Amino acid sequence: MHRIFTTAFSSVYPHYVAKAERKKRTKAEVDEIVGWLTGFDQTTLEHHLEVDSTFEDFFAAANLNPNASLITGVVCGIRVEDVEDPLMQKIRLLDKLIDELAKGRAMEKILRS
Repeated sequence: MHRIFTTAFSSVYPHYVAKAERKKRTKAEVDEIVGWLTGFDQTTLEHHLEVDSTFEDFFAAANLNPNASLITGVVCGIRVEDVEDPLMQKIRLLDKLIDELAKGRAMEKILRS
């Protein structure tokens, strides 16, 4: 089991927001991306942040967007579509979406609409 699986999502979430804000994007956009990928509304997302859900629990409760399979590319030198462990793949998919946000990609393209 990889260490990130038992890491609290709430401990990584501020880094997602900081990365976005450094590139003139917003927390609301990060929340929109997380909601799109997981199916969580704002209340559910905030609940997971408050109770310090691990990545494992966070994604176990998620209803992954059917268009998540359209997310491709490289994060940390690894192609997200080639990650074998399902949980690690979900984490990498979220990382990829946040990277796209920070690189200035339009929300419509990030959300694969």
